This record gives sequence, C-alpha cells and structure tokens, in this order.
Amino acid sequence: MSTLDARHRAYQSKLAEFGQAHLLSFWPQLDDQQRSQLLDDLDQVDFVRCAPLINSYVRQRPAVHVPQHIEPPECYPAAGEVGKMVGSAHPTEYAQARRAGEDAIHAGRVAAFMVAGGQGTRLGYDGPKGAFRITPVRDAPLFQVFAEGLLGTARRYGRRPHWYIMTSLTNHAETTAFFEQNRYFGLSPDDVTFFRQGQMPAFLPDGRIALAERHRVALSPDGHGGSLRALADNGALADMRRRGIDTISYFQVDNPLVRVIDPLFIGLHLVTGSEMSSKAVRKAYDEERVGVFCQVDGQLEVIEYSDMPDELMRARNPDATRRFDAGSIAIHILSRAFVERLTTFNSAVQLPWHRADKQVTTVDEAGNQVKPASPNAVKLEMLVFDAIPLARNPLVLYTRREEEFSPVKNAAGVDSPATAQRDLIRRAARWLDTSGVTVPRAADGEPALPIEISPAFALDAADLQQQLKTPPVLTTGKPALFA
Repeated sequence: MSTLDARHRAYQSKLAEFGQAHLLSFWPQLDDQQRSQLLDDLDQVDFVRCAPLINSYVRQRPAVHVPQHIEPPECYPAAGEVGKMVGSAHPTEYAQARRAGEDAIHAGRVAAFMVAGGQGTRLGYDGPKGAFRITPVRDAPLFQVFAEGLLGTARRYGRRPHWYIMTSLTNHAETTAFFEQNRYFGLSPDDVTFFRQGQMPAFLPDGRIALAERHRVALSPDGHGGSLRALADNGALADMRRRGIDTISYFQVDNPLVRVIDPLFIGLHLVTGSEMSSKAVRKAYDEERVGVFCQVDGQLEVIEYSDMPDELMRARNPDATRRFDAGSIAIHILSRAFVERLTTFNSAVQLPWHRADKQVTTVDEAGNQVKPASPNAVKLEMLVFDAIPLARNPLVLYTRREEEFSPVKNAAGVDSPATAQRDLIRRAARWLDTSGVTVPRAADGEPALPIEISPAFALDAADLQQQLKTPPVLTTGKPALFA
C-alpha cells in the first residue's frame, strides 16, 4: 500500500468519527497531486479542537456578554510626560524599571516575537508584508528595520535577543527565502526561529467543514490570538525555556516605528509582576479604528472600535479631553509562564473564540465552485488582547504615537506607506533636533530632506546623541542616512 493510500484510509476513519466524511467526496476524481494537497490540508485541521467549537459557535451563536460597567483604565503615562502614577512619582519608579529591563535584556531573558503571517495584498505588493520596502532613504524592507532594532539592542545592552517569527502557510517559504537572500540582515541564522501560524477551517452553518475546491479545504489563519498557541505547538516555548527566556516582546509586522525591545516597558512588566502588559497611544480622533483599553466590570480589557458604544466613543472628561482615549496598538509584553498556562490543552484558562460570518468560496455537491453574494460560512478566530483579562496584574503604558506607531495597512491615505515614511522622517528630525543638529525645514515646518536613522545606529533620541561624535551638516533636498 502506498503512503498516499495509507493516509487516505486513515482519514476515512478519522473523518467518519468526526462527521466530516464529505471532505473526501471527490477523491475518485482527483489525481495524485490533488489527493496529496487535500491530505496536506486535512493535516492542518485539529479535529479534536474543532468538534466542541462546532456546537458552541457554528450551529448556534454564542451568547453575547453585555458589560454592566465600562470605565477608563488607569494607565502608566508615557516616559517624560508630566504627571505621576498613583502613589509614587513616576520618574524614580521609571528609572528603576528601566534598569530592571536592561538587566533582563543583558541576562538573555527577553525575546522578540513578531507576528508576520500577512501578505502585502492591500498594499498592491505580491509577497510577505515584511518584505515590503518602507524606509525613506535606503528603501529597506520592514524585516530589515526590525532586525536592525535587535542589532541596536545588542550594541547598546550587550545581548542580542532571540527573534521568533510567526509566518503563515501562505508566506512561510517566501519569508525564510527572503531572510536567506538578505543574509538575515546582519543577524546570525541561529538568532532567528521561524514557525507557522495555525489554521482553522471555514464551517458551513450545519457544522460541516467547507471545501474551497474539490481538493482544497477552506482554511484561514486562526487569528493573532492563535500566535500564542502556535508558540506552544511549534516548540518555541520549549526553546525559550532552554534558552532561559522568560519575557516575550510581542509586535506585529506592519509597524516600522515599533521599539522591538523596550527596557522601560519590559522593566515595568517585571517589577509590577504583570503577566501581560500593553502599550497604548492617545486616539487621534473619536472614530479611529483601534481597540480601546477599558475597565470592564472590574477587569482590564480591549473593546474593539466596532463594539464600542457610540456614547462612550465620544464621551468627554470635565476638562474636555476624551474619556476613553487609550488606543491599543498591538504591542505587548507577555510572561512565558503565562503563555504556557494559556496553551495547556486542559487548562481552565484559554482564549475565547470569536465567530465571524463570511463570504467563502465553496463547492457544491457536484463539485462546482460557488462564489456567494452574501455570508455563507462561519470563520473562527482568537484575538491576542483577549488574554489581558486572564493575566495577573495586567498594565497599560502610554507611548507617544509619533515615536512608536505608524502602521502600514493601506496602499494610500491613512496608515499607508506614505504616512509611515513621513512619520519615520519626522521622528528622525526630532531626534536630530534633540542632538543639536540643525534640520532644514520647509515653510510648513516639515523636514526639507529625506532622513533615515537605522535602529542599528540609534534606538532613540538619547542613543543618537551618544552616537553622534560630530554634529553633521544637513542640506535641503539631500537625503541624510545614519546607519
């Protein structure tokens, strides 16, 4: 019996057990290559995990929890902001936290974890989003920006954090090849661990798993919350234990301004005994499409912008400032032990699933593709910020938007390559101003030249000041690069 036949027989039995035998309906009509593809897709499905979800989320809609009390959370102010934390003057506590973070980095206890499963489709780019070129002078890709952040961390703190990168089934091969072609952007291959995100099938309303083609299961990533389970399923958590890593710096691939390793943020997480810490920026406007940190029935949570009641979205404090103003930017610190607890199969503490009714291309009983005009299937996903209320002592630290948040999501307009490049140049100009360098300005105050500062050269304004031995002279229109 061939390997293909053996796998087929095994799946005949397994699918019958789980009520999904229809997935092999077209087997006699497939060639060997298509049969292999179908079985590979089935390998991606965790049927044991899916079985109870079908009853709870697909055949019926889960009950919606209606909060009784939603209040603004207490957040730590951004470094350098005027004000103080509850009970203590924050400059002293921040200095202590920063030292604790630096010590943890130097001891090798901190890893970077990047979620990079997306494609650049919305940007008009055919390839992994991390390969999209973004910087204003070198035209360096996003992956390079983050790699240089780790190189800068090693230069400044004496230890290069290990980098865990979660890809997807769609872009894994392209991502690893891109790193190899670019010699890991100055890192050693031993510094980087790649692994794939988990997949979830789309379900028909009766609970059957949908086929996208006769030989392909309708699969999609299981949400950014699935990144935590992927850490466990792919051995990354076990690898962290072997390396002595207990603190995980989580970020997403689309934000070139992110500080991949932030000693203050890490230190606050450690000294407060937090299991999950998050960064926030003040919302740009009431309807900004970001989740909002809230205290919901006494627990810290993120409410998605689409679920935020309109009256709360627009609510004001007595001084006219926005009442619910802490926007989530998908930057977190997680304790490894907390992720281990969440991802233990029999744990009582696990992330919830979210149902989304979607239009999914499927095949009918005759094997013909059907492209629906309205939602016809159910997709399930997990969201990483749903871990926050499950964590002990979760905290939120404000950061300045102009320093750390300018995502690349759209081809044009808001959150586009043009706005990200603008913000990279603006930040570089501010850092140079702080270092006593005269930056030529246009009449509207914008820098009159493209400026790029590699994170390998300087991680922040204070770092740049130490790195510049002689203040450079900048010329209007002439690009300036610090690398």
